[in-house]
Amino acid sequence: MREIALECEPPLARIRLDRPDRRNAMSLAMWRALPEICADIEARADVRVVIVEGAGGHFCAGADISEFDVTFGDLEAARTYLDAIEAGLEALVALDRPVIAMLEGNAIGGGLAIGLSCDLRFCADDAHLAIPPAKLGLLYGPVETRRLVEMVGPAHARDLLFSGRRVTTQEALAMGLIDRRAPASELRGAVESYAREIAVLSQASIRGAKKAVEAVMKGDAASLRGLVEEAAMGEDFREGRTAFGDKRKPRFG
Repeated sequence: MREIALECEPPLARIRLDRPDRRNAMSLAMWRALPEICADIEARADVRVVIVEGAGGHFCAGADISEFDVTFGDLEAARTYLDAIEAGLEALVALDRPVIAMLEGNAIGGGLAIGLSCDLRFCADDAHLAIPPAKLGLLYGPVETRRLVEMVGPAHARDLLFSGRRVTTQEALAMGLIDRRAPASELRGAVESYAREIAVLSQASIRGAKKAVEAVMKGDAASLRGLVEEAAMGEDFREGRTAFGDKRKPRFG
């Protein structure tokens, strides 16, 4: 069995971290597999929403510390390892359709970085969230740190990085680290219900909105205007306004 796997049940796809004996800690092989899995999703027109989840009641306990003597054995090895982490996270960020992280159990360090690389984070009330590199003498990587600051702002980011403390899901929601909370027993249903709800809407609009948010964050006003113009000339907008006039639900392709 692969330690990280893609399961497609159109219109949904699931990226499952499947190493429950290690609380789904990310090995180098798992980081290297992420870009390939994301490429497989991009090639599938029938997948509209992606859910990232962990097996065995945990999302991900972070990087596999048992590999550190090898992955950080010398500077060349460290660079190779950090490149693999960045490539995996950036592949998630770059997916052109909504990606939802289902955070339960442990979502620590590199595991939380995977969640931050998704568009939305749905979290079980009893999940454990922390960013502990300061307890190991490490730094959070550049991709991870950038996304963290974007999500919670510099003050909260400093607090989380300086202290390495675990935050409650209530505090995480208040600071913007997660987007929704649910009892653990209801989390999967909440994630799937939301995913199916947006899967029937205009995918041109949703994918355009994802690009638009990134354009705003980068200060790219020209790209944002181009996205709006493209949508205004698109088939989905034509169907949407026709359906409104006909008093029926739109049928988006």
